[in-house]
Amino acid sequence: MKLGVNSVLFGGFDMETAFKYTAMAGYDGIELSAIEGMSEHLVLSRWRELVPEIRQLSEKYGLELLAMEQPMPDAERMEQAFQAAVELCIPIVNCGPGGKSDDEETWPQVIDNLGKLAEMAERYGVTLCVKAHVGQSIYNTPTTLRAMQEITSPAFGIDMDPSHIYRAGEDPVEAIAAVISRVKHVHIRDCKGRQQGPGPAELQANGRGDINLVGYIRVLHENGYTGPLDLEIIGAKDYSLEQCCIIAAESRGHMQASLQACGAR
Repeated sequence: MKLGVNSVLFGGFDMETAFKYTAMAGYDGIELSAIEGMSEHLVLSRWRELVPEIRQLSEKYGLELLAMEQPMPDAERMEQAFQAAVELCIPIVNCGPGGKSDDEETWPQVIDNLGKLAEMAERYGVTLCVKAHVGQSIYNTPTTLRAMQEITSPAFGIDMDPSHIYRAGEDPVEAIAAVISRVKHVHIRDCKGRQQGPGPAELQANGRGDINLVGYIRVLHENGYTGPLDLEIIGAKDYSLEQCCIIAAESRGHMQASLQACGAR
């Protein structure tokens, strides 16, 4: 598994800061944030002018470009994301499913839209990954399995985030085992409690919350998963650089120890 950080953790700072301190914390790579309002990193409306800088930063800091996150399942935005991914050799673009939980009326529209986005990803030669998200149409294991059955494109994968599954009232260790056949990306973070939001950024750091992340990573390893394990911490835009670095470094240590505990490193 390759350890990375979603640059949204450093959303209050420029892109070079995100690369520099991700590398200093010992990560293998980085996931570029294209999340409007949370960062000014991969701004899709001007992705072409950003490509040379991103390539230079990747080489300078020795960080592989593991993935990109653009959360809105909107065709125009996603096409820009796929185009940028191709130019930067980013293999995975992550997004949310959209829709509302337990809304059978809109479910067919959500699946049709994600299916079309997966077909677009296939044309561009990248993988679209979608994760279960609190409050959205795909939000737990049953809805994830349903989407896996209905979307057959090989360019469609599951992005598993244990904090969303935990907040859906499930055991993330059992959940990852159920969907592992289509998991192409993992967003990892901890969570204290089962409230709707993930809580303060510092409590999302691996090891600070209630989730059995060691067991979660063990299931990934035992099933041969070798993709990205990207730390995704939200809500840190107004944090100091020191706070962001502590979260990154603490989580990296927990991830490394978890991998060693299950014989993956």
